[in-house]
Amino acid sequence: MAKRSRRFISIMQKFDKSLLYSPDEALTLLKKFSSVGFTETLEAHVSLGLDPKYADQQLRSTVILPKGSGKNVRVAVISKGDNINIALSSGADKVGSEDLIDEIMAGNLDFDKLIATPDMMLLIAKLGRILGPRGLMPSPKSGTVTNNLKEAIHEFKAGKLEYKIDRSGIVHVPIGKLNFSVSDLKINLKALQESIEKNRPSGSKGKYWKSLYLSSTMGPGISVDINVLKDYVPR
Repeated sequence: MAKRSRRFISIMQKFDKSLLYSPDEALTLLKKFSSVGFTETLEAHVSLGLDPKYADQQLRSTVILPKGSGKNVRVAVISKGDNINIALSSGADKVGSEDLIDEIMAGNLDFDKLIATPDMMLLIAKLGRILGPRGLMPSPKSGTVTNNLKEAIHEFKAGKLEYKIDRSGIVHVPIGKLNFSVSDLKINLKALQESIEKNRPSGSKGKYWKSLYLSSTMGPGISVDINVLKDYVPR
């Protein structure tokens, strides 16, 4: 069993783990509890009534956080021809063709998102062993294989995230930094809730949302009332 620090034990005594909190209450508590020397990330952990071993109960999609992620996302683009200049002018941090593929093969992975145009995918296939385990392999489902480089780059820079269900039926998504306002964090959380609803798999039966917890990097998980979140209308 993991040993918990005095700080964490003290925090756990300051809220009731048996209660469902409103999003505002949970966010306010997590901000209040934060006492570390860096800005923590806020994460949402959503348990869904899905069994991911079935193909029709898989959940993988993207969401654009309206208030951003608070992270400087480094975007690399693999393409050729005129798309090289388009990617550079759109704010990509690294752009290349076969040369960039060779860099990645050599272990240079100084980027957070890799976008590619469809005409490069056959060449990129050999990077699967390197990129796959790190979640960096370009995919049409995640919006990282596209001919619209300008839009894709801008969206990922602005806070577009990919999420997917894990083996236990839980979605884990970072939705901002703890120094965001409660209002901005709640707007990002609402965007995630709506995206999960919109992308409900065809094989989902019965209760879809089982539980929602919010936590910070070094903070506890606080249970949130999903119905309150569903009723929230951003203004």
